[in-house]
Amino acid sequence: MRTLVKISVFFAFVVIVLGAFTRLTEAGLGCPDWPGCYGFLKVPSQEEHIVQAELRFPDAPVEQDKAWNEMIHRYFAGTLGILILVIAVASWIRSRKPSHYPPPVKLPTLLLGLVIFQAALGMWTVTMNLQPLIVMGHLLGGFSVISLLYLLSLRLSDFRLTGGDPELRRYRGLALFAMLVVIGQIALGGWVAANYAAVACTELPFCEGDWTSNLDFAGAFSIPEADTYQFGAHDYDDRMTMHVIHRIGAIVTFLVLCTLLFKCWRKAKSQFFRSKLSVIGLLLVLQIALGISNVVFQLPLWNAVAHNAVGALLLLSLVGLNYNLSRKA
Repeated sequence: MRTLVKISVFFAFVVIVLGAFTRLTEAGLGCPDWPGCYGFLKVPSQEEHIVQAELRFPDAPVEQDKAWNEMIHRYFAGTLGILILVIAVASWIRSRKPSHYPPPVKLPTLLLGLVIFQAALGMWTVTMNLQPLIVMGHLLGGFSVISLLYLLSLRLSDFRLTGGDPELRRYRGLALFAMLVVIGQIALGGWVAANYAAVACTELPFCEGDWTSNLDFAGAFSIPEADTYQFGAHDYDDRMTMHVIHRIGAIVTFLVLCTLLFKCWRKAKSQFFRSKLSVIGLLLVLQIALGISNVVFQLPLWNAVAHNAVGALLLLSLVGLNYNLSRKA
C-alpha cells in the first residue's frame, strides 16, 4: 500500500503539471464535451470522424493539438482516480483484519470523496465554459488531492525521528499559518490564471501607468455574465487588480516563510529538520524567481508550467514540515 500511495503522489503531480499545460495552451475547451472528446473516447483523427465531430459541435471546430492536450490530462486524471479508489478499498479491507497497526481509513475515504468531486469540477470546467470560480476550484482540488496523498504516504511510513527536535514544537502554530498563507497564495494564482490576468502588468516592481487609481477590488473578485470565459471576461482594470493582489500576496508569503525558516533554523538541532528547512528555502527562492520571470519574459509556457509545479512542491514541503513538527517522537 505504501508503494501504491507513492505512485499516486507521482501521478497527482503529473496531473497538476498537465493541468497547467492544458490551461496555458488554451486547451481547456479543446474537447467541448466530457468525459469524451466530440462524442468519441479519443480525439477524432479520421476524416469521417472529424466531420461527425464538427456536425455535433458546429461552434467548436476540431483542433487536434488542443484536444490531445485536454484528453491526455483526462487520461492521467482518470488513472489517478482509479489508484485512489484502489487505495480506499484496500484500506477498508485491511481495517477489518486484526492488527496492531491498522491502516488509516478516514484519510483514504476523504481522498476518494475529494477525487469524485474533483472529477465533477473537471466536467463543470467544460460545461460551464471555463467559469473562473470553477477553474480555480479545480486547481485547488488538484493541490488538495496531492497534499492529502502525501500526508497519507507520511502516515504509512515506518520512519521515526529518534528523540525528535522538541525545541521546534513551539513553532507548530507558525508552520500551520505559513501553510495556510501558501494555500491562499495558490488560490490567488489560480484566480489570476483563470481570468487570464497573468500578463496584465508588464513592469516590475509596480504595474505600468497610473495603476493605483485604476484598482477595482470589487470587479476583480466578481464573475461577469458571459457565454464563454475563455480568454477572460473582465476588463483591464479588473485583471490588473488581480495581478497586483497576487504580487502583494507573494510578498506576504515570502515574509511569512522567511520568518518561519529563520525561527526554526535557530532552534533546529537535527540534520533531519535542517534539510527540510533548506528544501523549503530553495523552493521559495525558485518560486519567486519563476514568478518574476513570468512578468519579465511575458509568461513563457514552460516557465509558467514550472511555476505551478514548484508551487505544488512548496506546499508539499510545508505539509511534511507540519507533519513532522506535530507527530510524537
